[in-house]
Order: sequence, then C-alpha cells, then structure tokens
Amino acid sequence: MGNHSKITQFILEGFSGPLELQLGLFFLFMLLYIVTLMGNIGMITIITLDPQLQSPMYFFLKNLSFLDICYSSVITPRAMVSFATGQKGIFYNACAIQMFFFSLFGTTECFFLAVMAFDRFTAICNPLLYNITMSRKTCKLQITVCYFFGFINCCTQTSLTFSLSYCEPGEINQFFCDVPAVMKAACSDTFVNEIVLLALCGFIIMITSTIVLISYVYIVATILHMASAEGRHKAFSTCTSHIMAVTLFFGTAFFMYGQPGAMASPNQGKVVSIFYTVVIPMLNPLIYSLRNKEVKNALGRQLKKVIFFK
Repeated sequence: MGNHSKITQFILEGFSGPLELQLGLFFLFMLLYIVTLMGNIGMITIITLDPQLQSPMYFFLKNLSFLDICYSSVITPRAMVSFATGQKGIFYNACAIQMFFFSLFGTTECFFLAVMAFDRFTAICNPLLYNITMSRKTCKLQITVCYFFGFINCCTQTSLTFSLSYCEPGEINQFFCDVPAVMKAACSDTFVNEIVLLALCGFIIMITSTIVLISYVYIVATILHMASAEGRHKAFSTCTSHIMAVTLFFGTAFFMYGQPGAMASPNQGKVVSIFYTVVIPMLNPLIYSLRNKEVKNALGRQLKKVIFFK
C-alpha cells in the first residue's frame, strides 16, 4: 500500500485550541479510559468467577466487554499522547493499522449486538429450546462469525482507503485514523471509495439493526401476552439494558457511516466520534450492571468473598 503514497506520515489535527483545552481533553480521555478498563475488566471478572452467571447471555456480555476494551484501546491511548505532548503526527503504516483494528472491532460489535438480540429473542420467545438453540458450541460459532464479518469489512475499508494517493501535508481533520477523515485527506479521486463506504457500512447497519428490530418485535409481542405481571417485568428488565446499548451504538454509527452526508461535516463528526469511540465502551458495563439485578447480586457475592476471604 505504501507505494501509492507520497508521504510517510499524516497529521491528526484533532481538536485545535490552547494548551488548557488540550490538557482538559487529556484528563477527560484518561478518566473515561480508566473507567472503561475498570468497568469492562470488572464485568469480565464477575461473570468468569460467579457460577450463576454462566448462561449464554453473560457469555456474550463477557465477550462484549473484552471487545470494548480492545475497541477503546485502539483509539484512546494514542489520542491522550497527542493531547499531552502536542505531537499530532502518525506514521503512514501506524495509521493503516489503527484503521484496520478500529474497523475490525467496530464492525464486530455491530454483529455482537445483533447476536445478543437473537439470544434474548430465543430466551423469551422459545424458552424450552433455549439451551439447545444457544448451546456453548453455537455461541462460540456466533462469536467467530461476528469477527469474520468484522475482518472482511476492515480488510476492505483499509485496503481501499490506502490504495488512494496522499500528498503533503497529509492533514486529517480527526483525532484518529477514521475512514471518512482519511479519505478526505487524499489527493486522488475518492468517489468509488465513498460509494463502497456508504454501501458496505449501510448494509452492515441495515442487516444488524434489522435483526435487532425483528427480534424485539417478537419479544415485545411475547411479553405482552404473558399472564403474570411479574413475568412481564422480569422479561422487560433483561432487555432494557441491551436496547439502550443498541440505540447508542447504532445511532452514532449510522450518523458517521450509514448516510450520504457522512463525510460532509467533519467537525460535527469529531464530537460524535468521541461518543462512540470513548464514551460508549465506558457506558456498556455501567448500563448492563446498574440495570441488571443478577449482575449486582453477583458483585455483592464476590465482594463478600473478598472481604471475608471465603
């Protein structure tokens, strides 16, 4: 890919402003990243240690937490270094690697959320077949398929983006190597790339969001036909956390990649990109723990074991 470029590094413009703003962004990103790591590592630890959280739903949730750690770590530490030192340069190959892994984890998370919706559909609409349909082998296969589609998309996006020609000064109006922002820095025609970006990302968002939507249409219909008010409340409570996570992730993803104007407003896109690269990975463990009674009970049990050495 390097043969197509006339430059050896890009300049990530990020958020221009005085030193105070850069230090403020550094401490903000550091705080969010620490909370992200603590929350997701804590979620993985609790699910792994507690025998009552070994259902497929928590298997997927543990893998989602791992994915969020990777997803955030691709972007946040590099951005923090830039804010703290003022060094905005990123080598050409390093930019390609960052884009590759960001696209991989971001696309995989889209499919993860769709698989988790299917899991809730099976648990609520077909409870007698749940253990058969969502066996351990099937769950692992679904995780593998999610990463496979993520790999296909990241290979396509990265290879097409870095097949373009880039000339000095190579300025990218973003704080990380995102596909739309890098494409705007190209000095060759990007029409085909933009069409592929819109078509591929739009297709991914449409497919995964349709799976989520259909799953929840059946889930809501099933819940409304339940005779027990307690049963309805329990069923709704297991779904609300996932609905919140899906809404946040797909809403920002559609704004950035699934519409024709995705490349038209880079400054607005930078603000939105903070939300889906830094904030959402931090919010996911909080959403799933604070709104999940089983997770809170499991946390209590693990804390008792630590305090009383049991």
